[in-house]
Amino acid sequence: MGRKQISQLTFFNYITGISIGTLAATISIDRSINLAESATALIIWTLLTIFVAMLSIKSRKAKVLIDGQPKIVIKEGKIMEDTLKDLRLDTDSLRAMLRNKSIFSMKEVEYAILETNGELSILKKFEDQALSKKDLNIPSKNERINKTSIPVEIIVDGKIIHENINKLNVNKEWILDQLHQKGVHSLSNVFYAEVQENGDIFIDKRNDHLLH
Repeated sequence: MGRKQISQLTFFNYITGISIGTLAATISIDRSINLAESATALIIWTLLTIFVAMLSIKSRKAKVLIDGQPKIVIKEGKIMEDTLKDLRLDTDSLRAMLRNKSIFSMKEVEYAILETNGELSILKKFEDQALSKKDLNIPSKNERINKTSIPVEIIVDGKIIHENINKLNVNKEWILDQLHQKGVHSLSNVFYAEVQENGDIFIDKRNDHLLH
């Protein structure tokens, strides 16, 4: 599982870590267990874990099925009570998570998203944010795009996220035109792309080469 097992412990990561650890410990201390059968079980579970991890990287649908999706718990400054209930998260726990982000009042929060690894991502309200282009009256470069309070991913691993571009009121042709303007002539060359709050597009190309 690599560093993900430590830094991004999702429900599936937790289960695999516990299962493989239990198998390894049992093999080590229980002399009555057949070593060959136990080793086979350990190898099979390990291969299954690696396969599922690779599948979640290659398929967005598989990743959602395995790890779930991030949940918005505060939207436009309002607490989503139904979402909290579904997540079995009370307001005391939510406030504790906000305090861990140095936010001591819910009044400061525009968006709060509970990630699949249990971390809380925060977007503060405009008046509580640092200086931005809006403060300098710099207009959006892409007025056609619907306003968005947080960056929205539009391409992942060379594939367009259609549900997101529909929300942004853009189409595939518009995306290809934007890529062309930035010198990218094929979707397959894009590993990740997102639309920023001001309408700009961030693009991360596939197989970027690091400068040493």
